[in-house]
Amino acid sequence: MKAGTDLAQIASLVGDPARANMLAALMGGTALTASELAMEAGVTLPTASAHLARLSDGGLLRMTRQGRHRYYALADHQVAAMLESIMGVAAALGPRKVLPGPRDTAMREARICYDHLAGEAGVAMFDAFAGRGLIAIDGDDVNLTDKGAGFFSDFGLDIEAMRGKRRPVCRSCLDWSVRRSHLAGSLGAGMLDRFIALKWARREKNSRVIRFTPPGRAAFEKMLRADEGRTGA
Repeated sequence: MKAGTDLAQIASLVGDPARANMLAALMGGTALTASELAMEAGVTLPTASAHLARLSDGGLLRMTRQGRHRYYALADHQVAAMLESIMGVAAALGPRKVLPGPRDTAMREARICYDHLAGEAGVAMFDAFAGRGLIAIDGDDVNLTDKGAGFFSDFGLDIEAMRGKRRPVCRSCLDWSVRRSHLAGSLGAGMLDRFIALKWARREKNSRVIRFTPPGRAAFEKMLRADEGRTGA
């Protein structure tokens, strides 16, 4: 059956340990070179190049050239969502760490998932926006409400531009660490960009971890609790 064949093909691409490590390294949304991905996978450069060719041919990666270098990134947000879901299954069914380290704690609290906020902070934001009626959830569908459009426009986001894109404005993404949904889509990406622009948070170097500053954390939590008004001017 064709559907089964397609599933098996994608599973075989993701299932190799070296390729899985490469894909996980690209979940931060940053394009990396073959050499950098070889280091992430713990393989030689020729082996990494062979893996990257398979991932590219399979539609999971896109490659761009800049000068003499080739940079690889996840093909799109759908690939990132698939990987996040697989990580959730692995976290639920795989071996459990008895004493997770500080890096694990930071990743659980707030991290980037391709281009949007994930972890406990991302889930809290999704729940708060739904509770305040800024987004409407109907099963697996997430939609921006009129109230939400006004709020996010006041926060500094271009909602009309988001609506003109092929990418969904709102989408839920299953969070592998919290195992509940966080906000993805153009709106999720826009909110994280806005947090960074406002200096509420910054991305930790060479990591998916998002660090909120103390004032930024306070402003973020105030935004989640607020009912009305401008929050990010």
